[in-house]
Amino acid sequence: MSLSVTPCSDRDLWDATVDRLGGHPQQLWGWGRTKADHGWSADRVLIAEDGVVIAAAQLVLKKLPVPLRSLAYVPRGPVTAEGRGVEVLGALAGYVRAAHRSVALSIEPDWDAGSDVVRSLAAAGWRQSDNTILIGRTLILDLSRSEDDLLADMSKKHRQYIRKSGREGLEVRRVQRSELADCLAVYRVTAERAGFGIHEDSYYLDIFDHLGDASPVYAAFQGADVVAFLWLSASASTSFELYGGMTDEGERLRANYALKWFAIQEMKGRGVVRYDFNGLLNDGVSKFKMGWAKHEDQLAGTWDLPLSRFYSVFSRALPLAKRGMQVARRQGARGVGLLRRVRRG
Repeated sequence: MSLSVTPCSDRDLWDATVDRLGGHPQQLWGWGRTKADHGWSADRVLIAEDGVVIAAAQLVLKKLPVPLRSLAYVPRGPVTAEGRGVEVLGALAGYVRAAHRSVALSIEPDWDAGSDVVRSLAAAGWRQSDNTILIGRTLILDLSRSEDDLLADMSKKHRQYIRKSGREGLEVRRVQRSELADCLAVYRVTAERAGFGIHEDSYYLDIFDHLGDASPVYAAFQGADVVAFLWLSASASTSFELYGGMTDEGERLRANYALKWFAIQEMKGRGVVRYDFNGLLNDGVSKFKMGWAKHEDQLAGTWDLPLSRFYSVFSRALPLAKRGMQVARRQGARGVGLLRRVRRG
């Protein structure tokens, strides 16, 4: 029997379905709403067989110039019942082709790179792409393990620094909305120091508001000052690091060690079973991440299904457009930092 694809406009039903199917927080309603408030649009569909929902896919769509029309992108999705991935993707592609006439359907699913469904993608017409948004190489902790087992799996240095930072008199806790401005000030300093671009503050505030309890922010305080923060998103089964930053004083105090261990404990206490560090590169931040366990995880990566004869044009143009946006965002972050320094002066 063929699968049916039906748009969903009920937030409670949507999030309950994502959680029931073990979905990723990037597939929660609030994430799509945030993207829709900042240059994208969102379309959420339930995929059923004989009236039983077996999958869900939150599509975020970016409008493109004619004749490309749009890109349909599924961040860390679709969410599917076990063993149904390939046929779900076929039904989803048919829906996108008819409803949106997109140049391509791009997915970065929360599936292991060695799984049967990923090995089947190429034969089904999908093409692996270098135009990545969410990095496939990552570290995912199994929070069903005991805290003692998680500590034992860390590097000796990480265990030492967790204890050291815990003796520094820091207050580590979840922050309130009124305290986000202090966290974002730390983020701007971090971005300027490291040379990466960030969004305007309203973007992060929308994430906090739209995801609600599914997007906790934790911080380490020295007195009244935020010296480090860590921003997560979380579904019923998976937590996912979004953003973080630290001051020079926070680095001296090793605040990020106590802070991350606190966040891991909080997620474990929620009943979340997967803690995803959101990507590993060959940099200092990734070296810090890799000390939290003795393994790495490789997810599926980025896969595109061409839906238009203009796909080759799109695939060549996208890297150039992304580099331009990254440069503009970095320059914007530096400009904001300069403006703030001038105002303070």
